Amino acid sequence: MNKKFDRIAAIIFLIIGLTFMIESRGIATTAYGSVVGPNVFPFILGCILTLLSCRLFYETFFYKQENTDTTQFNYQRFLIVLVSAIMYALLLEKIGFIISSFLFLLICFQALERGKWLKSITISLGYSIIIYFVFVNVMKGTLPGWPIWF
Repeated sequence: MNKKFDRIAAIIFLIIGLTFMIESRGIATTAYGSVVGPNVFPFILGCILTLLSCRLFYETFFYKQENTDTTQFNYQRFLIVLVSAIMYALLLEKIGFIISSFLFLLICFQALERGKWLKSITISLGYSIIIYFVFVNVMKGTLPGWPIWF
């Protein structure tokens, strides 16, 4: 691990997390037909990002030595994940949360680790259904459901 890079990344993520928390307070607190308002999710994500960045910054003080080996970056995987994230955002309303999340996760898992289709399909489908159920039924929030043509 590179101590300097991790410290800079921790500071940047801390700023982003705090910005999420501050800006989420400007979002309406309730949505029509929903107990959970649209401000809750960004605020929680900002809290998590802030806490994780503080932990990363704290852990940099205990690094033994600075690692100077060169790392090969895999741009093809990065581009696959980036394009699939953009497509996920564009298709979320059109094809629904469950289908778009399933496809996004499946593509990302296969980009990062080829093969193991059964594991990728199981995790992707399970995550999509469980998150949808928890957010819509337990937290009484709203997410795009199934598409009309389905």
